[in-house]
Amino acid sequence: MKITKIRIFAFLLFACFFIQSCTKDEANTESFDQIVLARSGPENGSGPGNGPDNDNDGNNDNVATFDNDIVHAWTNLFLELERYAYGMRPNGSARALAYINLAAYETAVPGMQNYTSNSDRLQGLRIRPDNRLRNIDWEIALNKCFSKVLDHFLINVAPFDLTHQIKELEKEMEDQLRAGVSNRVVEDSKRWGDHVAKEIIKYSKTDQAAETQLQAPQPLSYEPPTGDGYWTYSADEERALFPYWGSVRTFVIAPDETTSEPPIPYSENPNSPYFAEMMEVYTVNNEAKANDDEQLWIAEFWSDDVEGIMFSPPARQYAIANQLIKQYDLNLEQTLALYLKLGFSLNDAAVSTWKYKYEHMVMRPNVFIHEFIDPDFQTNLYRLVYWPNPSFPGYPSGHSCFASAAAGVFIDAFGNDTNFTDRSHEGREEFLGAPRTFNTFEAMAEENAFSRIPLGVHIRMDCAEGLRLGYEISDAINKLELTQDPI
Repeated sequence: MKITKIRIFAFLLFACFFIQSCTKDEANTESFDQIVLARSGPENGSGPGNGPDNDNDGNNDNVATFDNDIVHAWTNLFLELERYAYGMRPNGSARALAYINLAAYETAVPGMQNYTSNSDRLQGLRIRPDNRLRNIDWEIALNKCFSKVLDHFLINVAPFDLTHQIKELEKEMEDQLRAGVSNRVVEDSKRWGDHVAKEIIKYSKTDQAAETQLQAPQPLSYEPPTGDGYWTYSADEERALFPYWGSVRTFVIAPDETTSEPPIPYSENPNSPYFAEMMEVYTVNNEAKANDDEQLWIAEFWSDDVEGIMFSPPARQYAIANQLIKQYDLNLEQTLALYLKLGFSLNDAAVSTWKYKYEHMVMRPNVFIHEFIDPDFQTNLYRLVYWPNPSFPGYPSGHSCFASAAAGVFIDAFGNDTNFTDRSHEGREEFLGAPRTFNTFEAMAEENAFSRIPLGVHIRMDCAEGLRLGYEISDAINKLELTQDPI
C-alpha cells in the first residue's frame, strides 16, 4: 500500500512536470494570433493611432508625427537593387512596387488617424487593423516589413547582394530606432511588420497570372499574329515579353474599364501620316546623335531601359517620388498614402498598356525604317543595349503611360505647378543623366513620354496614346478614398 501511494505521488509529480513542459513549449511556438489574443487588453483595439504614447513607452503612436526617413531609406535600396533584377522590367517592377507599398501602408494604417485598411476592398486580402499587438513602434514594424517584402519581390538579383544589403539596412535602421524602446515593444513591432508582410506575400501569390509570367516572361508558346505593320521578333532573345500581362490583377481600374484610341493605319505610302511619323523618328534620332544636343540628353535621361545600369521606368517614378517627399517635407503618414497610390497607378498602368500593346501589335520604328527608309539606321538606345528595340509592340508606349500615371498622382498630391529638379541619375557617366528641372508635373511627364522619339524606339502616336491612357488611370486612382470622416 505504501509503495502504491509513492507510485501515485510520483505519477502526479511527473504529470505536473509534463504539463508545464508542454505549456512552455507551446508558448515558444505560439502563433501571431495567439500573441495578439494574449496581449490585447479589454480595450478591443484601443492603442496605437488613438493618441500620443498609448503604450506609455515614450513613443508617440500617431504615424503622422514621424518623418519619412524609413520609407526614403528602403526605397533607395529598392532602386539600387532593382537595377540588377533581371527579367522583371517593366511589368514585374511595377507590380512589386505596388505590393511592397501596400504592405508598408497596411503595416502602419492602424496608427494613421482616419485612414482605412484595404482589406475590405481587395478581395482575398486578410489584414485587420485591430488584429495586432497593442504596443507597436511603427518605424520598427515598417523596417521589418520592408526587409521581408523586398527580399520576396525582388527576383533574379544575385542572392548575396540582395540578402546582404537588405539585412544590413534592416540592422542599421533597427539599431537607430530601438533606442529608448523596450525590448517587448521592439519584438512586438517586428512581429507585426513580419505578419503583415507575410499576408501581403500570400495575397500576391493568389494572382496566378502574374506569378506564372514572372517565371517565364518570354514564353516560347507565344507566337505573335502576322499582318502588315505587325510587331514581331527576329530572334529568340527578342521574343514577346509578358504577352499575357493584360490578365494580371489590378488594384483600382481593370483594363476593360479603360479606353483605347485606335492607332493611325499602317501605310508604306511616303505621303501617309504613318510614314510621316516614321520619318520623324528617323530624322530626330539621327540629328540628336549627330549634334549630341539636348534631344540626346532628354533621350538618355529618361531611357531607364538598361538592366544593370538603370532602374526600370516604373521604379524611376519612385526615384522621383523619393525626392518629392523630401522637397515637400511629407510626414510618414502622407508618404505611405502617396506611395500606395503611386504603386497602384503604375501597376494598373502596366496591365492596361500591355493588354493594348498585344491587341494593336504596332511595329517598332527600327523595323520599318530599315525596310523603307534606311537599312543602316541605328537607334540611340542601341549603344546601351544589345538589341535595338524593347521586346514588345510599340502602341501605346509603356514609358509614356508610366509617366502620366505617376504625374497624375503627383498633381493630385502637390498641385501641377512645381519647381522640381530630377536628380535620379546625377553623377552617372555611362549615359547622359545630368539633372533636369521642371516647372510643372505635366511638362515633366510630356518630356518623358516624347523622349522615346529621339531615342528611336517609338513613333509619336505611341507616346501620345500612352500619355493619355496614363492620365485616365491616375484619375481613377485619385478617386480612391483612403480616409474616412472622423466620428
